[in-house]
Amino acid sequence: MTQSAVPRRIAYDEPEFTPPPVELPDASVPRETGPLPAPDVTRTMVIANQKGGVGKTTTAVNVAAALAHGGLRVLVIDLDPQGNASTALGVDHNAGTPGTYEVLIEGDAIDQHVQQSPEANNLWVLPATIDLAGAEIGLVDIAGRESRLLRAVEQLLQRRRLDYILIDCPPSLGLLTLNALVAAEELLVPIQCEYYALEGVSQLLRTIDLVKGSMNDRLRLSTIVLTMYDARTRLSAQVAAEVRTHFSAETLRTAIPRSVRVSEAPSYARTVITYDQASAGSRAYQAAAEEIAQRGAPPKGQS
Repeated sequence: MTQSAVPRRIAYDEPEFTPPPVELPDASVPRETGPLPAPDVTRTMVIANQKGGVGKTTTAVNVAAALAHGGLRVLVIDLDPQGNASTALGVDHNAGTPGTYEVLIEGDAIDQHVQQSPEANNLWVLPATIDLAGAEIGLVDIAGRESRLLRAVEQLLQRRRLDYILIDCPPSLGLLTLNALVAAEELLVPIQCEYYALEGVSQLLRTIDLVKGSMNDRLRLSTIVLTMYDARTRLSAQVAAEVRTHFSAETLRTAIPRSVRVSEAPSYARTVITYDQASAGSRAYQAAAEEIAQRGAPPKGQS
């Protein structure tokens, strides 16, 4: 199957929605200083864990919102066909809405399809729709299929000035996640404080080694976030201790507690950062984002 033969998308009765164009900051425009320190160059981070239910998307959107409220320019690339990150950040992602699918399959520029998130003035989203579910098949016969997102990100950063690009992945190690791993320089892994916490992480790390060896030598595991932490249970403390033993340098001091507010926020198309700023979950994600910004990117060559 050639690229031109790839089905565009399933036909729907409703007309396609095209959001109004959104202007990202030009690369030549100096940025304003905010409470969080801006990196010298854009930090591109992929949020991945092949194990589902670990708070991956929740971490992606809330860290993004917290960084943006700290005065930083943040773009979230939703690479999960479920589009949960798009939902939580309040942007349209109905079937037919242009976004990640068009960038990967049709080679469109990222800034053609970004949308402004109502969560913050300097937070943008490249949405994912159900159309993206067919991208795994559509990418198979496309030359350079594993680096489509990398080329799009590189072209974007030649024109636009961003502080963070956060890529939210599906809970799998398919071509979509591979594109994210090739495009990013840093890996952020959420690990839940429950049984089988490290399940899947070892396979993810093996995949990272393969990617580093053949497609992206820049990629390194920089951040681990402990999620669903319950201070009342011995299990959470034991899991946290085990993770910190294995990944002492990468694990953030801040652990994200179990929080009803964190779970409620997406149903209102919000992040917990704006849904309930005073809640324990919101404060924890704000602290995690501050820690990420203060720590900065690992030195080049550090794995």
